Amino acid sequence: MANQSSRLDRIFAALADPTRRAIVMRLCAGEASVGELADPFDMALPSFMKHIHALETSGLVLSEKSGRVRTCRLSPDALVGAEDWFQQQRAVWEARLDRFEDYVMKLKKERAGAKRPSRTTKRKGS
Repeated sequence: MANQSSRLDRIFAALADPTRRAIVMRLCAGEASVGELADPFDMALPSFMKHIHALETSGLVLSEKSGRVRTCRLSPDALVGAEDWFQQQRAVWEARLDRFEDYVMKLKKERAGAKRPSRTTKRKGS
Protein backbone atom coordinates (compact mmCIF):
# COMPACT_ATOMS: atom_id res chain seq x y z
CA MET A 1 0.00 0.00 0.00
CA ALA A 2 2.89 2.39 0.79
CA ASN A 3 4.33 1.78 -2.68
CA GLN A 4 0.97 2.57 -4.27
CA SER A 5 0.70 5.73 -2.17
CA SER A 6 4.18 6.83 -3.22
CA ARG A 7 3.31 6.25 -6.88
CA LEU A 8 0.10 8.27 -6.52
CA ASP A 9 2.07 11.06 -4.84
CA ARG A 10 4.45 11.20 -7.82
CA ILE A 11 1.59 11.19 -10.34
CA PHE A 12 -0.37 13.93 -8.58
CA ALA A 13 2.80 15.99 -8.05
CA ALA A 14 3.65 15.67 -11.74
CA LEU A 15 0.15 16.70 -12.78
CA ALA A 16 0.09 19.63 -10.33
CA ASP A 17 2.14 21.72 -12.75
CA PRO A 18 0.31 23.33 -15.72
CA THR A 19 3.30 22.86 -18.05
CA ARG A 20 3.40 19.14 -17.35
CA ARG A 21 -0.39 18.85 -17.80
CA ALA A 22 0.00 20.58 -21.18
CA ILE A 23 2.73 18.11 -22.14
CA VAL A 24 0.50 15.17 -21.18
CA MET A 25 -2.40 16.65 -23.16
CA ARG A 26 -0.15 17.06 -26.21
CA LEU A 27 1.06 13.47 -25.88
CA CYS A 28 -2.56 12.30 -25.90
CA ALA A 29 -2.46 13.11 -29.62
CA GLY A 30 0.60 10.87 -30.10
CA GLU A 31 4.29 10.66 -29.45
CA ALA A 32 6.51 13.69 -30.01
CA SER A 33 10.13 14.70 -29.78
CA VAL A 34 11.29 16.79 -26.85
CA GLY A 35 11.89 19.64 -29.30
CA GLU A 36 8.28 19.47 -30.55
CA LEU A 37 6.99 19.35 -26.98
CA ALA A 38 9.19 22.28 -25.88
CA ASP A 39 8.33 24.50 -28.85
CA PRO A 40 5.17 26.15 -27.40
CA PHE A 41 6.87 26.98 -24.09
CA ASP A 42 9.03 30.02 -23.44
CA MET A 43 11.74 28.32 -21.41
CA ALA A 44 15.26 27.03 -21.85
CA LEU A 45 15.59 23.39 -22.88
CA PRO A 46 17.32 22.35 -19.60
CA SER A 47 14.33 23.76 -17.65
CA PHE A 48 11.92 21.98 -19.97
CA MET A 49 13.83 18.71 -19.50
CA LYS A 50 13.15 18.94 -15.74
CA HIS A 51 9.44 18.73 -16.59
CA ILE A 52 10.05 15.71 -18.82
CA HIS A 53 12.09 14.10 -16.04
CA ALA A 54 9.28 14.66 -13.51
CA LEU A 55 6.79 13.06 -15.91
CA GLU A 56 9.12 10.11 -16.50
CA THR A 57 9.74 9.66 -12.76
CA SER A 58 5.98 9.59 -12.14
CA GLY A 59 5.59 6.90 -14.80
CA LEU A 60 3.28 9.03 -16.94
CA VAL A 61 5.74 9.45 -19.81
CA LEU A 62 8.22 7.09 -21.42
CA SER A 63 11.03 8.33 -23.64
CA GLU A 64 13.69 6.83 -25.82
CA LYS A 65 16.64 8.36 -27.54
CA SER A 66 17.50 7.63 -31.14
CA GLY A 67 20.62 9.49 -32.22
CA ARG A 68 20.18 13.08 -31.10
CA VAL A 69 16.38 12.94 -30.84
CA ARG A 70 14.53 11.98 -27.66
CA THR A 71 10.94 10.89 -28.36
CA CYS A 72 8.29 10.86 -25.64
CA ARG A 73 5.02 8.98 -25.38
CA LEU A 74 2.41 8.40 -22.71
CA SER A 75 2.58 5.26 -20.63
CA PRO A 76 -0.77 3.54 -21.21
CA ASP A 77 -1.12 2.14 -17.68
CA ALA A 78 0.22 5.15 -15.79
CA LEU A 79 -3.13 6.52 -14.64
CA VAL A 80 -4.70 3.21 -13.61
CA GLY A 81 -3.69 3.68 -9.97
CA ALA A 82 -4.97 7.24 -9.91
CA GLU A 83 -8.20 6.19 -11.60
CA ASP A 84 -8.71 3.46 -8.99
CA TRP A 85 -8.10 6.00 -6.23
CA PHE A 86 -10.68 8.38 -7.73
CA GLN A 87 -13.23 5.57 -8.02
CA GLN A 88 -12.71 4.67 -4.35
CA GLN A 89 -13.13 8.32 -3.35
CA ARG A 90 -16.26 8.63 -5.48
CA ALA A 91 -17.78 5.56 -3.79
CA VAL A 92 -17.04 6.99 -0.34
CA TRP A 93 -18.59 10.35 -1.17
CA GLU A 94 -21.61 8.85 -2.92
CA ALA A 95 -22.31 6.76 0.17
CA ARG A 96 -22.00 9.85 2.37
CA LEU A 97 -24.33 11.82 0.12
CA ASP A 98 -26.84 8.96 0.09
CA ARG A 99 -26.86 8.91 3.91
CA PHE A 100 -27.25 12.68 3.97
CA GLU A 101 -30.16 12.51 1.53
CA ASP A 102 -31.84 9.85 3.70
CA TYR A 103 -31.38 12.09 6.75
CA VAL A 104 -32.87 15.13 4.96
CA MET A 105 -35.88 13.08 3.79
CA LYS A 106 -36.40 11.84 7.37
CA LEU A 107 -36.36 15.42 8.65
CA LYS A 108 -38.86 16.51 5.99
CA LYS A 109 -41.24 13.70 6.99
CA GLU A 110 -40.93 14.60 10.67
CA ARG A 111 -41.65 18.28 9.97
CA ALA A 112 -44.58 17.43 7.71
CA GLY A 113 -46.01 15.19 10.47
CA ALA A 114 -45.61 17.95 13.07
CA LYS A 115 -47.48 20.51 10.94
CA ARG A 116 -50.61 18.38 10.37
CA PRO A 117 -53.56 19.42 12.52
CA SER A 118 -54.83 16.93 15.02
CA ARG A 119 -57.99 15.01 13.99
CA THR A 120 -59.31 15.12 17.53
CA THR A 121 -60.12 18.85 17.25
CA LYS A 122 -63.87 19.41 17.74
CA ARG A 123 -65.84 21.04 14.96
CA LYS A 124 -68.02 24.07 15.64
CA GLY A 125 -71.67 23.19 16.16
CA SER A 126 -71.08 19.53 16.99
